[in-house]
Amino acid sequence: MFKRLFWVSIGVCVGVVAVTKAQAYVKANTPDMARQLLLGPDQDHVTMRTLEGLVNEFNAARRAREAELNAKYSDGTN
Repeated sequence: MFKRLFWVSIGVCVGVVAVTKAQAYVKANTPDMARQLLLGPDQDHVTMRTLEGLVNEFNAARRAREAELNAKYSDGTN
């Protein structure tokens, strides 16, 4: 269990470093118009927008699943 957790955390760290390096490379070596096409007009907060989108998508899926389970298992006499 701990080995698996260790390797997953190593993978997450390597992924974060790779994405950070790739974004820095794109920002340094592309013209402004190309950067705006790739990263959007707000280039300083791409990571936060991505995380916000992931959290919003997760919450929407969670609410839909909760509603489905409530409809399936509730008796309707509440």
